[in-house]
Amino acid sequence: MMEIKGLKKSFAGKLAISDLSLFIEDNEYLTLLGPSGSGKSTLLRLIAGLEQPDGGTIYLDGETLDNRPAHQRSLGFVQQKYALFPHMTVFENVAFGLKYRQDNPLEDSGEIHKNVRNMLDLVGLSDLENRRVGQLSGGQKQRVSLARTLVCQPKICLLDEPLGALDANLRERMAIELRRIREALQVTFLHVTGNETEALAMGDRVVVLNKGQICQIDKPSKVFATPSSTEVARFVNAYNLFPGEGQESRFSYYHHELPYAGDASRACYYGIRYDQMKISADKAGAACLTAKFITSEFEGARIKYFFERPDTGVFEAEMHLGEGDPMILVQGEEYRVSWSPEDALLFDISGSIMNDSNRTEALQ
Repeated sequence: MMEIKGLKKSFAGKLAISDLSLFIEDNEYLTLLGPSGSGKSTLLRLIAGLEQPDGGTIYLDGETLDNRPAHQRSLGFVQQKYALFPHMTVFENVAFGLKYRQDNPLEDSGEIHKNVRNMLDLVGLSDLENRRVGQLSGGQKQRVSLARTLVCQPKICLLDEPLGALDANLRERMAIELRRIREALQVTFLHVTGNETEALAMGDRVVVLNKGQICQIDKPSKVFATPSSTEVARFVNAYNLFPGEGQESRFSYYHHELPYAGDASRACYYGIRYDQMKISADKAGAACLTAKFITSEFEGARIKYFFERPDTGVFEAEMHLGEGDPMILVQGEEYRVSWSPEDALLFDISGSIMNDSNRTEALQ
């Protein structure tokens, strides 16, 4: 296991990582989610030993990694752009680390062939071992990069946006493969991504990072259903957030009184998930907004509908096609968009989710 305590890092006086502490379990798939500039890649480079921290300590299996060079940390690093040797074959790329690592390099060619071929079998490249890197697709290159890292049996595998350079179909297939490979090897993965869908789908736990600090660590279902702050709700990209003022069991938002199933008196933000909003639904006791329809987006299994907000900007409602036929809406026409007050989340003036024990237990 790995423990990070009070890690700090600045570049030219600008804080990149701020007093960050994190515990990473053995045999865990941990995804790290955050916007560009949040410190995700910096954190990975600090762990790998490619950058030196200004403060704090990183422990691996109870031993500090302070002042230990990158090649002696028993960690693997898979980069977004693969970093493969173009003049070598697939087999030679994967074998490189085994032959030339500083600690315990393998010299027995039979042992090298066995280890490399076992790893190529695992990542599904056993029939491509003699190909050059230039003859491979993006997904195949990513697998070679992963195989080259994992063949050296790292204690933790660090992945810096490993799917970012792939197209949508390849990204989905590689996501499945990454989980399968990790489970087969029982190796801890720390996977950095700016894609919320990827982070939620792949991680046993999700770490949400912003401005060099951890905003929330939890199971994907908890991060999605109960984001700890308005920041996390925005990163999850599934919530409409309306500013206003709470008044006991109601929330005032731009001349609208939105009911809430609890005490809303300290609330400054009202959140509701896209998929919990229903268009033209007349239901007694429902919260609702009447808004002009702007446009819709077809995304395969779901459709997103965009409406003008009463203040500025837009809000959206999402319909999954399994719930019924797509709705045909007229641009510029007003529609009633409603939802259950029990589904709403409230956030206080600092942007933190409000503590309502009864509601939290119900959501969990």
